[in-house]
Amino acid sequence: MAIDLKAFTPARVALGRAGHSLLTAELLRFQLDHARARDAVYEPLNPAWLPQPHIALRSAARDRGEYLRRPDLGRKLSADSLPLLAPGEYDAAIVMADGLSATAVHRHAAPVWETLSARLAQESWRIAPLCVVAQGRVAIGDEIGERLGAKQAVVLIGERPGLTSPDSLGIYLTWDPRPGRTDAERNCISNVRPEGISYELAAHKLLYLMNAARTRRLSGVALKEDARLL
Repeated sequence: MAIDLKAFTPARVALGRAGHSLLTAELLRFQLDHARARDAVYEPLNPAWLPQPHIALRSAARDRGEYLRRPDLGRKLSADSLPLLAPGEYDAAIVMADGLSATAVHRHAAPVWETLSARLAQESWRIAPLCVVAQGRVAIGDEIGERLGAKQAVVLIGERPGLTSPDSLGIYLTWDPRPGRTDAERNCISNVRPEGISYELAAHKLLYLMNAARTRRLSGVALKEDARLL
């Protein structure tokens, strides 16, 4: 019995051919998906589309071109953003950053935040004011968390676009955030979007990790996510 592989994956399989070339329809689909991925990288972050109120911040990268050429500048705050962060007694800081796909943040960050914040309120978490960062990389959450005095930092960020996933949202958790933390000291929940991990499941997994990090006072490779299934 023949199996239609396309029914199981959005990946490019069983494309067919016309002589030695791709079918015209498949070539046009590839070009469209490639254009969507490029658009996601260059789309500017629009804070008005994200939850209010929030603190609007910028990284040290002056524009998108510099952001793409200098990843290091995307990991630290601009000088004019620093005075906007006042330290407090917070269990966690939540950060939204465009990363490599503002499209993902525009579409998915708010629903994840709404689902998560309701659960955090039930458990009496002390959450710092929401921060939104333009031209930000994952590690910028370390500086934000440290300046806010938060015990852990959670960064919702647009992931590198793929040809079938230009809007994939990633979530990164770091215990005791401060500049110099490495990726091995973070936990990641990837591919948050309707076609991947649902908002409810992402919030469920994240809250499990946040509670485990608070209990064990660590994050990263030493902290495994084995939350029960919903």
